[in-house]
Amino acid sequence: MAVKIRLQRHGKKGKPFYWIVAADSRSKRDGKYLEKIGTYDPNQKPAAIDLNFDSALSWLEKGAQPTNTAKTILSYTGVLLKKHLDGGVKKGAFTEAEAKKRFDKWMKEKSSKIEKKIEDMNASLESNKKEARLREEEYRKKKLEETKAKDQAKAEEAADDEAPAADEAPAEEAPADEAPAEEAPADEAPADEAPADEAPADEDNS
Repeated sequence: MAVKIRLQRHGKKGKPFYWIVAADSRSKRDGKYLEKIGTYDPNQKPAAIDLNFDSALSWLEKGAQPTNTAKTILSYTGVLLKKHLDGGVKKGAFTEAEAKKRFDKWMKEKSSKIEKKIEDMNASLESNKKEARLREEEYRKKKLEETKAKDQAKAEEAADDEAPAADEAPAEEAPADEAPAEEAPADEAPADEAPADEAPADEDNS
């Protein structure tokens, strides 16, 4: 029976979560498996890998073939290196003590790289948060200035609308005060007719 070490998908839509399993190569991807040997969560940064190191190594020594993604995970966790070193010991290329020394050195360097990566990511995240806060503060300040400018413009416009009405009110009433002066000549008309009443008196005397 050919065995593969591969990923079996779980989790929610848009947030996949994988089991690392040893399964018959003829079974479906998410079907029956022989053993669950770990989990892989790509939603975290960096991605979280929880692997049963000894089980994964045991399946590799039995001839299990990892898929491309599973192979990357096994390489990242040092399982493939351990298998390679164990093979070197069996062939007599170096002693078991030398193999252990090489593996421990690699794991130490790997751990340092992972820790540095996490620190860099946290620093970058904090920097992004700081920049976001500054942008938000600048945006609020800009909006406040725009609001003040709009309110001031409205106040000035309202003052301009009210001013002409107050200035023109007296000017509109002025013609009404002058109207009686135009009727004054009409009162003098009877005085012009007075000589006509005296004419009959002159004719009787003759």
